[in-house]
Amino acid sequence: MAAEFESGAIRNVVLAGHGGAGKTTLAEAMLFAAGETNRMGSVEDGSTVSDYHKDEIDRQHSLVLSMLHAKWKGHKLNILDGPGYPDFIGDMKSAVRVADTMVMAVDASAGVGFGADSAWSFAEESRIPVLFTLTKVATEHAHLEETLDYLREHFSRDIVPLEYPVYKDKALAGMVNILSMQYMTFSIDGSGKHTDSGDIPDEVKARCLELREGLVETLAESSEELMNEFFENGTLTDEQIKTGLKAALLQRRIFPLFAVSSTKNVGVTPLMDFLVEYCPSPLDLPAPHVAKDGVEGGVELPKTSDGSPILFVFKTVSEHHVGELSFFRVYGGKVASGTDLVNAQNGTAERVNQIYTTNGSKRKEATELVFGDIGAVVKLKNTHTNNTLAPKGKEVVIPTIIFPGPITDAAVVMKGKGDEAKVSEGLHTMHEEDPTFNVYQDPESHETVVSGLGEMHLEVIIKRLQDRYGIEVEMKPPRIPYRETIRKSATTSYRHKKQTGGAGQFGEVHCFVGPYDENIPVPSQYNVRGEEFEELSWGGKLHFVNAIVGGAIEARFIPAVKKGVLEMLGRGVYAGYPITNVRVVLYDGKMHPVDSNENAFKTAGRMCFREGFNMCNPKLMEPIWDLEIAAPADYMGEIMGDLSSRRGRIMGMDAKGSTQIIKAQVPLGELYGYAARLRSLTQGRGSYTRNFSHYEEVPGDVEQKIVKSAELEEIED
Repeated sequence: MAAEFESGAIRNVVLAGHGGAGKTTLAEAMLFAAGETNRMGSVEDGSTVSDYHKDEIDRQHSLVLSMLHAKWKGHKLNILDGPGYPDFIGDMKSAVRVADTMVMAVDASAGVGFGADSAWSFAEESRIPVLFTLTKVATEHAHLEETLDYLREHFSRDIVPLEYPVYKDKALAGMVNILSMQYMTFSIDGSGKHTDSGDIPDEVKARCLELREGLVETLAESSEELMNEFFENGTLTDEQIKTGLKAALLQRRIFPLFAVSSTKNVGVTPLMDFLVEYCPSPLDLPAPHVAKDGVEGGVELPKTSDGSPILFVFKTVSEHHVGELSFFRVYGGKVASGTDLVNAQNGTAERVNQIYTTNGSKRKEATELVFGDIGAVVKLKNTHTNNTLAPKGKEVVIPTIIFPGPITDAAVVMKGKGDEAKVSEGLHTMHEEDPTFNVYQDPESHETVVSGLGEMHLEVIIKRLQDRYGIEVEMKPPRIPYRETIRKSATTSYRHKKQTGGAGQFGEVHCFVGPYDENIPVPSQYNVRGEEFEELSWGGKLHFVNAIVGGAIEARFIPAVKKGVLEMLGRGVYAGYPITNVRVVLYDGKMHPVDSNENAFKTAGRMCFREGFNMCNPKLMEPIWDLEIAAPADYMGEIMGDLSSRRGRIMGMDAKGSTQIIKAQVPLGELYGYAARLRSLTQGRGSYTRNFSHYEEVPGDVEQKIVKSAELEEIED
């Protein structure tokens, strides 16, 4: 049985915007208008099609990308409802990758948030058209003109309203369609039906004519041909406007602005009409360039349903009683149930047993999906987000989604014993579902550390882990990887002597201990017989010098001395943190003909280094991270004040449109909880990225607190 919709009738639409802007309610209204549902659910009572997970219902906002679809006027709308809060922006990036049009929801009563900024940058990266949609326009607090001015300043001067709300007695009375210059009123039954109601009200007529002229001028500027027509005739015909609008939209030369009240289903159906009439199908946008036969580069896939099926998995989720559900877009050919394919990245043979289209948690079997369509498949063996499926022997790899890096970390502590395997399995499953969530075992602290895009992100993941696997865990700040080093040098000796009845242990070593600097040679009084440069796994080096003369210590015992030093380097002396960049010169010692052995000299080397290290003005080093913080200029004072309280240094400032960029360096020990704090300071408008920079000395007062804390931990242990 052939597919229900061909590629030209498909519209892949991502609903974007900041959390709380009304994306999910808009999706709900679209499904209702199309007859996919018989009533509109609401976020407040947890009855929407999109937000069906328990944690989404509890928190009353989207946490997971939801795939929806609706039939509208002979077309299929694939609607991707993504979360707008920064902690879950990875799902938004996945959605943008497979969408051909973005509908950016902007709360007319609250303005733009960071989620809109991120979505806009993703759309720029993917070069897809963007429609702006003012939501909640029925409220008396809607600020239409102010919001339009801000959008034009913040995003593009080419944002052009195609609808204009009309109010009477502070209530929404109707809409003016700027394309047709007709006044529309909507049914009060919430059906979304509208009628043309004659003349435009006098109080908005001049403004609507002005907006119409602005539309014509913007379209004229988008094309040399239209510009010539405009100069010759002073305007454009309706047909020129229609064809010009399609072309300019595709070229991102115009960004239409709509107005809706989703709860009243006002303005929703005109938006859906525009999506099918003006917005691109999968055939209209460039196909991805893929790797072929192992060669990275520029092979462009043909935009056709003929040929071999090529699928790209952009999202995986584990559903109760279902297992792993993989969402894919068809990037080549068409796919039917029972198709055998191969994972192009790992070579696993996969059978697509049954394909589905989904509306939230509800799945509907599909016989076949064509090029450009979006669907789902269950229980693939070894295929996850970012994997390509293709026939055996067809080596093509769709470019993977580059997800944002983590900005916050936490250590996971199990409350019950025996849950280690469950926790490990669960955390790795969570990573497969959400690549912006990472987990690793810290080899230094032996902690299980999770990282993500914010504190709420980690809280949601851990709550999901507990609910799904029935285990109890909690989060705490991870151990900061401080480093110990020294600033002075000293000589010392240590004799290890132990008698236990039979053979004893004896080893005596004399060492010079000092900081290692490749530009400073070994002190001239030592006769260097051999030297080793040991790269330490935690960073830095050990420069170990053999300066033994006269056979004071036999050569076979010298590696044991070095081993003892290395043990102490890994354990730490000053505060229990690994030691870095030291030089140890073994220049003298003593042996016993019977009691000397490797263990004795290892112990002597360890203890000699410990004593010498304490004589060399030990210092703690802390990791410093580069931060790049983006926020509106209004919040710069609060942000810089907070950075100062965290011992941060401002390294520079820049501007990107109306957004200010602060570059700063901050100790890692001061960054726990920073994501939540920044969003609090900026009302959700601030974001940041981080990268490790370097280590530097901890200030004296802070150092003493860390050392004191380490001493207390040692006593408790």
